[in-house]
Formats: sequence, C-alpha cells, structure tokens
Amino acid sequence: MDLNPFRLDIDDLINEFAEGNMTLLADMKRIWLSKKFSCIFEAKPNKKLGFFMQSLYAHCIGYMTSTDSISHRLGGLYSLYCLHETQPFKPPFRIYICLREMKRLKELVIDAKNENIGVVPLLVNNMLERNLFLYGAVDLKEGSVEERVNELIQVQNARIQHANKKLFADTQIERYIHMDMGKELKVDSLKKMSKDYAMTKELAIKAGKVMDTQDVNHIAKDNTLIGDVVGKTTEDWNLQKEMFYQKTGLNQFQLLENQNSEPQNSAGENLDATEENDDDFWDELEQQLEES
Repeated sequence: MDLNPFRLDIDDLINEFAEGNMTLLADMKRIWLSKKFSCIFEAKPNKKLGFFMQSLYAHCIGYMTSTDSISHRLGGLYSLYCLHETQPFKPPFRIYICLREMKRLKELVIDAKNENIGVVPLLVNNMLERNLFLYGAVDLKEGSVEERVNELIQVQNARIQHANKKLFADTQIERYIHMDMGKELKVDSLKKMSKDYAMTKELAIKAGKVMDTQDVNHIAKDNTLIGDVVGKTTEDWNLQKEMFYQKTGLNQFQLLENQNSEPQNSAGENLDATEENDDDFWDELEQQLEES
C-alpha cells in the first residue's frame, strides 16, 4: 500500500496554511474546502482501513509535534481534527497517540494561549471530551517497528516485575511459596527421632519374645518410619514448588531482587515515578484547558 501520495497531499495542505502564517481553525476549513480535500477518501484502499487512517493521523501528528513554526504545528492539529471529522467510516477510527505526543500537544496549547489563539484550547478540550484519542505506549513516529515492539516488550516485562513485587512482597503467600518445608518441620531431627523410636521398638519386640507379646503386637505391624513419610512429603513439596517456578517464570532469587530494586522501564526510569509524572501531566493539561 503506497501512502506517499496521501502524505504529499497533507504536506501541500499544511504548507499552504503555514505560508500564510494562519493560526485559526476557520482558515484551515476554508483551505480544506477550496481543495475539496475530503476527496482524499475516494482513493482509500479496499482493505487495511485502520492502518490507512492511522497513517494519515500519524503524518498530521508529526507536524503537530514538530519544532516548526506555530502555523505548521497548528496546521497539523487542524488537519488531524478535519480528517477525523470527515472520514466516511462508521464507527469512526479514533486517533492513536502516545504520551510523548500528548505532552507536545499540551505544549502547543500553552503556546497558542500565549499567542491569544483561543480556539486551540477549546478544540483540544472538545476532542478530549468526545474521546477522539486512542492512547498507547508505542511512538509510531520514532525508530523502526522492531525497535518499538522490543521497547514495548521491555516496558511490559518491567511492569510485570513491578506487579510481582506488589503481589508477593511482605505477604503470607510469599512465605508459603518459598517455604523450606524441611526446615519448617525439622525433618532431620524428626528422622533421628524416628530411628531412635525404631530401635526402641525393635528392642521391645525382642523383649516380647520372652514376655507376653500382646502389648507389642500393635507396634510390630508398622514398619514405616514417620521421618521417612515426612521426608517424602517434603520432596513432593519441593517438586511442586519447582513446577510453580517454571510455569510462572518466577524464582526465589528474582523475587528477592525485585524486593531490593525498583522496577524500571526501558529508558531506565522508575515506574512508580513515571506513573506519578503521567498523572501530573494529565492534571497540568486539564488545568491549562480550564484556564482558557
């Protein structure tokens, strides 16, 4: 699927908007109508429509998050909005956007407010309220697909380790999972006691041969030592514990490392701190929109 002609059309649209140093949504709508830009969808492919729309969105977002003039950045935002509003698909495809791009959008809102372009915070607020965005972790504009997928896997693994730490740290289940049943039940001591008991029983049986044997018949029938029974139970427990480690990918050393280290994402950032920063970002964006 060759999307270059579509991207070139978007380039022409935004460049014409920027060349006139325009900043208003009304200006973009006027250029859009004069170019009959909605006809771009008449050349849409017959399949992979989601990929088609996200590619157009991503190209507009590239302008919106760039370091070009504010007219180019606003042109990207307005084009993104117009593409969503004029698409012929029902239900409409939402706009995939990552956190980095949302932070750049917040910066654009701030810059627009400084330039007294009041339509921008109103437009962004409207897009957020209507839930037009589909938030994701992968940045489609940076690096290769393989790099982004690998980074996403690393982030997921870090979050799984983070969840493991929260789940197993300082809990009874952790103690039971890593419990050494041999030490808990003092198997070695129990085996020694069993052997001592067996020797005592054997002496009692020998003594019974010259005495009344009725008192020793009930102990002569059982030749299984309690220490051996508990030892077998401990071996079964250790086997089941190893099977649990294999199925879950956990082991005692990993969980100890998780307890002694903070989980990090692929950029080496603390996950707890990253999540707190993300919350601060949304609060700041909401505050910027409310102040408008």
